[in-house]
Amino acid sequence: MANKILVVDDELNICEVLKLYLENDGYEVKTAADGAEAVETFKIFEPDLVLLDIMMPKKDGWQVCREIREMSAKPIVMLSAKGEVFDKVLGLELGADDFIVKPFDMKEVAARIKAVLRRYNTRDHFSGDEVVKFDNLEISKQKYELKLKGKVVDVPPKELELLYFLSSNYNRVFTRDQLLDKVWGFDYLGDSRTVDVHVKRLREKLEGVSDKWILKTVWGVGYKFELL
Repeated sequence: MANKILVVDDELNICEVLKLYLENDGYEVKTAADGAEAVETFKIFEPDLVLLDIMMPKKDGWQVCREIREMSAKPIVMLSAKGEVFDKVLGLELGADDFIVKPFDMKEVAARIKAVLRRYNTRDHFSGDEVVKFDNLEISKQKYELKLKGKVVDVPPKELELLYFLSSNYNRVFTRDQLLDKVWGFDYLGDSRTVDVHVKRLREKLEGVSDKWILKTVWGVGYKFELL
């Protein structure tokens, strides 16, 4: 079956161009012209990926991203005429998987969609319920579940994958580029600041959980999960 893509943009010509191009690429596509329509269409259409504009009526892209993340881990690629670092960082913090700045080339959009879907569809699968456990910390990659002090904590997929990888390789230092390769995939088109954003968000969740391990910055090198 063809992958389903939801295109969300209040500029109808952009929706139509993206829809035509992506359908020619073999995708099943639906569009939405505002944030409220996007959320409702997502629930009904159940797309495999969302192309999501930021500046929209009724609900902006940030709010739509939040609401989708509350019910799904499906990939979200943000679209925006804004190219500031703040917008990219905010999008990543809210759980977006990639960020494309307008005006964009259709070949770039298609390449990023394929890369994001490939990463999403080729996540590691484990036999049984293999978990990583440390003091007050339990991570199940199969269930995509994080438990802190015995309670399940909501966490975006990439944050969980990053924490799982680092904790599975505890006391080893990894550079940002190595983490992009191991967690995001070798064909990731973003930059190393993505790692910093995800580490920051993880630290906020992990603060005060245990004094027996730490998510540590090794200055000038990268990050490691260190046992104390």
